[in-house]
Amino acid sequence: MARDLRALFGSNNQALDADEAFTNRQAQWEAVASALTAHLTRIAAPGFDVQDLEAPRHNVLVFHGVGGIGKTTLSRKLEAALADTARRPAQWGEPAWPAGSRLLPVRIDLARSASADIEQLVLTLRLALARHVGRALPAFDIALRRYWDTVHPGEPLEEYLRRRGLAAMAGDALPGQIKGAVGEAAQQLALPGVVGSAAGQVAAALVTALRQRHEKARALTGCVRLADLLEAEPDVEALSFYPHLLAWEIARLPAKHAVVPVVLLDGFEDVGDRTHRDLERLVQRVVWLMPNALFIVTGRSRLQWADSALQGQLDYTGPAAWPHLAPASSPLLPAARTPAPAAGPRQLLIGDFSPEDCEDYLAHRLTHDGQPLIPAPVRAVIARRSHGLPLYLDLSALRFLEIRRTRTPEPGDFEADFAALVARTLQDLTADERHVLRAAALLDAFDVPLATAAAGMSHDAPALRLVERPLVREDPTALWPYHLHALVRSTLRGADDRTDDRWSDQDWRRAADRAHTALGDQWSTTAGDRALLIGCLRQGLRLARDHRLDLGWLAAAAWAYVSDSIWEPLAPPAPAPAGQPAVGGPGGVAVLDTPADALVETLSALAARQREHRTRTADRLTRVIDSRLLPEDLTDMALYYRAKAHRDLGRGAASRQGMQQVAAGTTRLAPAARRGLVHLARQGGDFPTALAAAQNLGWAGRQHRVLGDLWWVHAEMDQAAAAYQAARTDAEQHAVAGETATSQAQLAFVRAFTDPETADDDLDLAAQLLVGLDLRATTLTTRIAYLIRDAGTGGQDFPDRVALLDAEVRASGVRAARTTLALAVCFHHAVLADDGGLDTAIRDLDQLTRGHDYAYYTDIAHFMAGRDLQFPSGARWYDGDQAVRDRWRALVTARQDRLRPDNR
Repeated sequence: MARDLRALFGSNNQALDADEAFTNRQAQWEAVASALTAHLTRIAAPGFDVQDLEAPRHNVLVFHGVGGIGKTTLSRKLEAALADTARRPAQWGEPAWPAGSRLLPVRIDLARSASADIEQLVLTLRLALARHVGRALPAFDIALRRYWDTVHPGEPLEEYLRRRGLAAMAGDALPGQIKGAVGEAAQQLALPGVVGSAAGQVAAALVTALRQRHEKARALTGCVRLADLLEAEPDVEALSFYPHLLAWEIARLPAKHAVVPVVLLDGFEDVGDRTHRDLERLVQRVVWLMPNALFIVTGRSRLQWADSALQGQLDYTGPAAWPHLAPASSPLLPAARTPAPAAGPRQLLIGDFSPEDCEDYLAHRLTHDGQPLIPAPVRAVIARRSHGLPLYLDLSALRFLEIRRTRTPEPGDFEADFAALVARTLQDLTADERHVLRAAALLDAFDVPLATAAAGMSHDAPALRLVERPLVREDPTALWPYHLHALVRSTLRGADDRTDDRWSDQDWRRAADRAHTALGDQWSTTAGDRALLIGCLRQGLRLARDHRLDLGWLAAAAWAYVSDSIWEPLAPPAPAPAGQPAVGGPGGVAVLDTPADALVETLSALAARQREHRTRTADRLTRVIDSRLLPEDLTDMALYYRAKAHRDLGRGAASRQGMQQVAAGTTRLAPAARRGLVHLARQGGDFPTALAAAQNLGWAGRQHRVLGDLWWVHAEMDQAAAAYQAARTDAEQHAVAGETATSQAQLAFVRAFTDPETADDDLDLAAQLLVGLDLRATTLTTRIAYLIRDAGTGGQDFPDRVALLDAEVRASGVRAARTTLALAVCFHHAVLADDGGLDTAIRDLDQLTRGHDYAYYTDIAHFMAGRDLQFPSGARWYDGDQAVRDRWRALVTARQDRLRPDNR
């Protein structure tokens, strides 16, 4: 663990320990160990030949990831661990590669200087060998000396090495070794001393000797391309081929000097971009020509060398050349993003720190007397906001020290983003890519067409390049496959952006409008795709609310959402960035300032009512209605569902008023409101009125289901079953999944009274239809149907089942479910002829319904047991109370007959 000088000089407290904490990275070490083991095995195999220029290359391992993820720290730690086992983190364990291999780690930071070039790369490799091997490498050294005398005439190599900061890497040894190699060759070739001092003359003589196979050149005759390289014009292009000579020299080192280079190329994104690949071409050539060296590349983007489309820009391309760099699936998709086995891809995305790693990093980053300086509550906030990005943790540690100079830092001080993260994110993107990135930051997820449209571009190329960047994460199975790294996204939208091409508020709003329109276009062109509808709604609602956009297509999408009666959760969108409208007011109450605010609250309330008490639903919709922000048809939506909530709560008068208001209009919910009025008449016991009105509801008013609801309370179970079957068929034909499930649940409910065996099949089908739907009331109906099916046979656990279900029903606030459950309990005791239990059940039912809707349920409970009614409800049965009494009593006696031992 190295000292962090920035933090050290940020405080006067000499007891403060500021360390560059290193966190685990176990998976990356295992990938290195696996690749190195395979590499050592390959180069030791009898058939391996460093001069084979056609064999596929397996000598590259790539770690890529967003800026600030810890790639450079990993590269440094790998260099240290490979150079000295004592510096290897204990948790990494012992390496698995063959014992006795002498590794030579050479780390080259390509990001340290804008002038990084192939000359510095080649010299760094040779300098590392000069220090560790300690002897001349004649084939390479003679070629290098000839190049140097031609390209750097009059400039001593020693001076160059000192000026470029390379002298510390055996800078004194290298010139001597090169001079010795040239002198030895001159002596072997019997050249005069004055001539022998000129590398060009030595090279020319050596070429002649090699071509003529003179005995004097026997030591170098095995290098079959040496003569060609010495004859080539000694320029940068030729220099990039000299590593072939270096690989040959390494391969023929005697055992006591033998080494295996492990070259760590860090900051590879600074080699070039996806358009200008001149330097990348030369670097790739070095890697190809040194198959006996393992190259560990760290950078922001994956290597594209396995892409055949780059032929002509790079020398060696395609999956046949670089099998381990090829994507795991399609060439059109980004490379594999999880650690792979040795035989698989070796382009690995460096993931974010886990919460435990974040805690460990912050606890060790700043310490005082051996204890963490940053207190646990502050560490928790930093870790949460970091989304696992090490750079954020590091910047937060420095912010902690800055605040600590004047006061004690508090958790709230770290609820902020860093502008530095924006700069790190954008620095290696093109202008077009930065433009698309900002547009994509407005979206929770996106595909290439959506990002392009949001950016207002006429071509996809910038978006196609952007999705290959590691700051874009991919889930091929998702509705939209791409999403930005969470911290990068929040920072782009919320930090104080000081970049030269930063967006104004109007730029963000225009991009939001384009993204909103593009989402609507995607939804409208894919009719019937429920998943796309929900995805577009979630993103579109947030964009419209945060940027105060017109509703546009959201109105039609809202109607499509309610039409299927499925009620997927529409979670409130994430909080808006600083400077934009807030999501909610005090106590979590949504702020309603725009139509988008009101629509978000309406749809969220409708979805949440499957989990919230109906009182909460009614209150939320009342706020929407009172805001007067929605157009007429969407206001009717809020009115109708508030009226339904009132009905579920037993507020008959309030429900009737709302239903009448909607039914009197011409919006698409008018038929449903007329159905609601029929339900209210039924709940009040006015069955003739309800029956007459139900005859004219049609499909829009769910006529068959409403009739089924009327038939079953009259104990006309066969008619009710037929009505529910017809309702289910209608719903299937109209592809309304929620109505299909509800009708099937009601069918199972009535059959549970008459035919428990058939009811089993109906309940199974209802359960299948409910999969993936969020229909609380319908689910409760099936739970009650199970109790009715088991009436008279429930055994000792029947009361427990009733109590458990009653608790769920109470939590829902659905009064109809609670009264129906109480009626089911009465049926159970009536079948058992348990007078005491029935007395209690009827008393409970009477308390629920007296003075409220469903008062006639108490009448039905008496009918079941054949008891006289002392206080009739006043219900108007359409064929008289005696006929209803007889049918309900017959259902009980039929169940009793079925349960007699001789009938089982």
